[in-house]
Amino acid sequence: MKKVYKITDIDCANCAAKLERALAKVEGVQNVSISFLSQRLALEAEDGRFDEVFDNVVKVCRRVEPDCKIAR
Repeated sequence: MKKVYKITDIDCANCAAKLERALAKVEGVQNVSISFLSQRLALEAEDGRFDEVFDNVVKVCRRVEPDCKIAR
């Protein structure tokens, strides 16, 4: 399953790249991409575990970029 979310308060392209690398390591994430310009997060994960994976993505996001928010 693939979903796209609005992501806010990413300061620069390097921050987006750092966050993307961290999110790619989350268990269950099959593919992730962050567009700094459009402030979008595209997340692909297993259908049956998507909510669990998304919760872990949010936790990692807060740890790597504390000001960053993902709108569900």
